[in-house]
Amino acid sequence: MAGPLEQFEIKRLVNLPVGNLDLSFTNSSLWMVIAVVASTFLLVYGMRGRALVPGRLQSIAELLYEFVAEMVRDNAGPQARKFFPFIFSLFIFVLFGNVLGLIPGSFTFTSHIIVTFAMALFVFVVVTIVAFVKHGLHFFHFFLPHGTPIWLAPLIVPIELISYFVRPISLSIRLFANMLAGHTMMKVFAGFTVSMVAAGGGMAAVGMLPVLLNVALFALEFLVAGIQAYIFALLSCVYLRDALEMH
Repeated sequence: MAGPLEQFEIKRLVNLPVGNLDLSFTNSSLWMVIAVVASTFLLVYGMRGRALVPGRLQSIAELLYEFVAEMVRDNAGPQARKFFPFIFSLFIFVLFGNVLGLIPGSFTFTSHIIVTFAMALFVFVVVTIVAFVKHGLHFFHFFLPHGTPIWLAPLIVPIELISYFVRPISLSIRLFANMLAGHTMMKVFAGFTVSMVAAGGGMAAVGMLPVLLNVALFALEFLVAGIQAYIFALLSCVYLRDALEMH
């Protein structure tokens, strides 16, 4: 039986070496494409009719739209309205990556730190650029809040700098660690279940208990998949608000 960590192994599907770079199409790349196609299908196909009484797909699409719109409005402020497509795309991509990873035989690309860090770094760069465009050099006042005594500057500025530049690290690790831990836990308990049922005899009946536990763990992991997508988008909104409004 495969170990609990083998599900995270990246495998080349199409080998594409370009000079010293390895641009191979992997199982991670494949499921990123699937996530984009699936989310696009839901949003485009679901809204094709624009019915006054929405069907299932249209209801889901509208619910996601309203959910993210309210998140941006409440946590990023009215100035961030034009950045709604960015936050919405980010939320949907992470959500579908997390949820699709729950399908047996799939691959959870959000369980890899390089993927989550790339997304977090992209958010960090976009937010920093927005701050510079809106505030210019006044952006550096972000690291010394208004009203701070000047004699505290040698202490406050380094703390604020570290706090600012650690954002992409904390944002990426939070998502990666939760997906990695959750999927590993499900695999371990699934292995226990198979072993107990395979033992036969009276153990087969006992094996139903971990089966029920696996169902509960799957439901919990499904909930975590949505929560982690929400937290990733929510913190992106908070960072965007800091860039737009400063201290």
